[in-house]
Amino acid sequence: MTRLFGFAQFDFAGRLAVADGRYVLRDGELERVLVVETLGAPPPTGRRRRKPRDAGADDTPSELPLARVTVVRAFEPLVDEAAAESWLETRGDDEEAVDRLLEEGLSDLNRALHTQAVASGDPHPQAMALAGAAAARIGFGSGEQLADSLFTEARRVDPGLRPGSRRHQRDEDLRPQERVAAVLGGRERLDACETLLLRARADLDARRSREAALQLRVGLEALLTELRDALSDPGHAEDMAMIEGRRQEVGELANIALQGDLDGTQLQALGEIQALCERVLRRRRVLGG
Repeated sequence: MTRLFGFAQFDFAGRLAVADGRYVLRDGELERVLVVETLGAPPPTGRRRRKPRDAGADDTPSELPLARVTVVRAFEPLVDEAAAESWLETRGDDEEAVDRLLEEGLSDLNRALHTQAVASGDPHPQAMALAGAAAARIGFGSGEQLADSLFTEARRVDPGLRPGSRRHQRDEDLRPQERVAAVLGGRERLDACETLLLRARADLDARRSREAALQLRVGLEALLTELRDALSDPGHAEDMAMIEGRRQEVGELANIALQGDLDGTQLQALGEIQALCERVLRRRRVLGG
């Protein structure tokens, strides 16, 4: 009997840094397969730099290839087509379940892209977000189908920010476009702690616990210095005092990370402190301090 597997699939305009192919990803006993395929790619150009040519404002944009990424849930085979259809029906009607499937798939893709950057010594790793996808799908298919980016049945998911969604509400609360304009226009500046804590969050979400602990240590130190008197709000003062109280703990977690991975309890503490720092940043952005 042909085994079926659930999957999440994404289409992105352009090429990905990781080469086309099939990659096995293992986390303990869990195994997934990442399939990367570039569709509609133009023929490769020669290595020599071509002489620049005259360009017009009405030049037709060149067509871009499409990178299709399929993340196969190999650790959870579906016993038959009826079970597969039930699996898709149950998850397809649950927005949170769909979000989890897509987030897990993107996490696996970004893990591969991060590994590609480190392996090649690229200081500017590529990272993909759901909002940047041209299309997203969840569904099921046989191993043979999914190895070729095909499937038996799938549902298309809107990859954009849906009104009322958590991502949409977060963007509304933080008003990023207004701040982008202010920073680029020289009216505001980014604090070092914002960049450092974003890097810590990326590592934490990608389950790179050692890197997250080391990054959080310097991010927390920068936050305590840069935002100590940023707001007169009582909640700000309370949170800053809590962060100060866990300062030594973060240092200890970072020292442990130098020797190896954090255990579950230590990882939970790291996540709590990261979330506390992010709450300070979020309040400052909302209140405009």
